[in-house]
Amino acid sequence: MLSPLHTSSGNALAKNAQSDLRLGAMARFRRWLNICLAEEANHRHEFLFIPVLIAAGAALWFSLPTTPPQWLLFSLSACAIIIVCALFYRTGPISMALKAGALVVLGMVLADGQSRRAGTIILDTPVTTEIAGTVERRELDARGNWRYVVAVKQTSAPQLARAPQKVSLVARSRHEAVAIGASIIGKARLSPPSGPALPGLNDFAFGSYFSGVGATGFFYCAPKIWTDPAGEEQGGTWAGAADRWLYALRSNIANRIRDLIGGDAGAFAASIVTDERRAISGETMEALRISGLAHIVAISGLNMALAAGIFFVGMRTVFSFFPGFSQRWPVKKISAFAALLMTFCYYLISGFAVSAERAWLMMSIMLVAVLVDRPSISVRNVALSAIVIIVLSPNEVMGPSFQMSFAATLALVSGFAAWSRWRGERERPVIAHPPWWLSAAFKCATIIGGVIVTSLIGGLSTAIYSIEHFHRITTYGLAANLAAMPIMSLIVMPFALMGMLLMPFGLDAPFIKVMGYGMAMVIDIATTVSGWGGDVTIGRQNSWFLAVSTTGFLLLALLRTRLALIGLPFVAAGFVLLSAEQWRSKPDFLIYEDGSLVALLNDDAVATTKQRASGFIYDQWARALPLPERHIPADMLDAEKSPDSDDEVGDDSQTGRRSTLTDQAKAKERKEMQRALLKPDGFTCRKNSWCVSKSKIGITVAVVFDTAFAGLACDIANIVVTTRSVPFTTCRSGAILITHETLRRTGSMELWLGDATKPVLTTRAAMLSDNRPWTEHRHYDWRDKSFNTGIPAHIEHLLTGRP
Repeated sequence: MLSPLHTSSGNALAKNAQSDLRLGAMARFRRWLNICLAEEANHRHEFLFIPVLIAAGAALWFSLPTTPPQWLLFSLSACAIIIVCALFYRTGPISMALKAGALVVLGMVLADGQSRRAGTIILDTPVTTEIAGTVERRELDARGNWRYVVAVKQTSAPQLARAPQKVSLVARSRHEAVAIGASIIGKARLSPPSGPALPGLNDFAFGSYFSGVGATGFFYCAPKIWTDPAGEEQGGTWAGAADRWLYALRSNIANRIRDLIGGDAGAFAASIVTDERRAISGETMEALRISGLAHIVAISGLNMALAAGIFFVGMRTVFSFFPGFSQRWPVKKISAFAALLMTFCYYLISGFAVSAERAWLMMSIMLVAVLVDRPSISVRNVALSAIVIIVLSPNEVMGPSFQMSFAATLALVSGFAAWSRWRGERERPVIAHPPWWLSAAFKCATIIGGVIVTSLIGGLSTAIYSIEHFHRITTYGLAANLAAMPIMSLIVMPFALMGMLLMPFGLDAPFIKVMGYGMAMVIDIATTVSGWGGDVTIGRQNSWFLAVSTTGFLLLALLRTRLALIGLPFVAAGFVLLSAEQWRSKPDFLIYEDGSLVALLNDDAVATTKQRASGFIYDQWARALPLPERHIPADMLDAEKSPDSDDEVGDDSQTGRRSTLTDQAKAKERKEMQRALLKPDGFTCRKNSWCVSKSKIGITVAVVFDTAFAGLACDIANIVVTTRSVPFTTCRSGAILITHETLRRTGSMELWLGDATKPVLTTRAAMLSDNRPWTEHRHYDWRDKSFNTGIPAHIEHLLTGRP
């Protein structure tokens, strides 16, 4: 009789339950949906979707094949402003949908504005010229070479009509490093940033365009100090001077750390302070990637949180030794303000990477929240930092750094919030005076459990983006993080912080060296774990995989009610797409965008025009497809047999030296090519002249490095690829001709082969856009100084699937 189940409220609940049973299924669903939506609205979770929608609009704009006209964006913006003003205080599904559309339009406008502001001129074709300019950045790489970012002031021999504003050049000759802000001059080989190695892969020209770097290359000799004859002041403005001073300070700090520690440990230590990563050897970076510890290299939330947390707790500990002062003054807020200044200084010397920017914004918001007595860890803080980054740099939404850093942070903060709610709803037994061993065991279990849970959450949340961008996942990341995180937390970051605070006084060496011992231990852990294997290659994914999976992840992370379960079908659909992609047929023929690397694939082997299965492009192909493990190297014929053995490989389409062949030489080379086609496997190559091969199904292919052999290749092969410009666009024999000029416009290509009657069944090209700002350099013709977007009709037919 006294049971709470028999109260009047219980009777009311029972009546409501009975009335719910009388309602139809749709009515019950609507009632449940309204309750969930009301709870989400009460917690103002609609704010969390503002950065998501803006980012979606920016991603949509960057993914379009052509740039929308400004009048269209202006019209959409006007409509969006009117809609927002009219519906600002209204609720309901229609109002929310229109507001969401307005935010998407805002993202497109921000992306368009950033693209027009950048205005980077990208070099159209490789060239050797003499450049003179001002050093804006410098960084030491793993081989001891200096890489300079130079603001170009003039070019000569030849003078470039479309000279890029900035170039990134490596100086391989030993020399004393040139100071930031100094002017240099030297002969250099310049090349445009490379495009995607295959359709769907990363376009390096996109990042170069928004970073302002229009060409990459190397100096032939050590650059020399140059005096500008115009006598212009370096920098011109106080902002330029401050920028050069800041980067010079960053470079000096990195050099100091590398000199004190040395080796990969020193380069690794410098990277987590200044974000200069090029000095880390390729072997160590690969071990860090395979072991799942590569996130330590980037200045991200881990580094910033440890630095700020150690500084904050350290200051409060120091204040505790002065109880009189601590009782009179708000030492918690003083410590938070000091930590805020420290994290700002850390951000200034970090190189302004997006991961560092996101981490700094997050820590700043958290510390400001402490100053104003607000909750410091919340999903709203993540949303605020995302809005700031997207507004300032919309292009970052397309990169793995932005996606992976925010995915990990959002998952961790959302997981912490869910755990806090679950913990607060349950009563926990409390022991008034636990024994010391029980307290110690509880603390150890808490630390170990926290590392395990955070590693699992971070690894699972970033797996989508690791698969999409890097086409692989690590399976032993949990073990590596369990071993490395205590070292990072207890040795590396505390001593790094002390060393940086004492560096201005010259007392940093002992602390930096202890930090180096910790970094060496982390490298040993990475090397050991990477030796276990665990690097699973997934391959290139369906174009919808990222969008679908991200939608599911965001719904799960941003919603607090059971509406979050709506994200599960999206995640499941993403994994269905992932599985389905594994069954898609692989291409039979691959061509890199300059023709320098060509591959024929079959079920158990891959044959290339190179003698080694290595290199930046080949590694991308191997992960994206993935390629068979067995590689068939090119069989190189004796170079002396070539009638033009002194001719060089045609990698410079401007000067393009062409040899001429006599009738006797043509007949001899024809027989040599035909004899090479009788070999069962792989390419047969004449150095700097040609390569030929025959596929398993009988399709013959030829790669021509010297235009004198183009006609012969057309006569004996079904598919001909040239690395230089040729005077004709089609083969008189009917063979499919893919020239250097065609590859400039289409980018890398992949082909599915048929039979002798139809050699090519399907073709995909990496570059299909015509007028995007970061691709228009591919259509520029330096000879007549005009843009030409046309491609040969037979190539267009292959790309559109027409016979």
